[in-house]
Amino acid sequence: MTLQEYQTKARETAQYPTEAALLYPVLKLAGEAGEVAEKLGKTMRDKGWLPGQPLPDGVREAMIKEIGDVLWYIASIAVDLDSSLEEVAEVNVSKLASRAERGVIHGSGDDR
Repeated sequence: MTLQEYQTKARETAQYPTEAALLYPVLKLAGEAGEVAEKLGKTMRDKGWLPGQPLPDGVREAMIKEIGDVLWYIASIAVDLDSSLEEVAEVNVSKLASRAERGVIHGSGDDR
């Protein structure tokens, strides 16, 4: 599946008020990203998982489902910005390549 195919199919399931465009998916993205972190945090707490160890059974699959929710909200934000996941990906790769060329991959700041 291409990013465009995904974005089109995902958008067919969007059910939020048009007057909440952009705001709703941005707020929900934060929550879904938190759920990804929660899955891993609970795996550390409840199952003793540490970085470098294999994930316990079922955790990878659960995290992939949560990452899918993150992707859905990112796709919705892109649509609300009159953009596409392809454009988002292209802009990001271009930004990273520029940083690598200038030797500023490390560090902080959006416009480095």
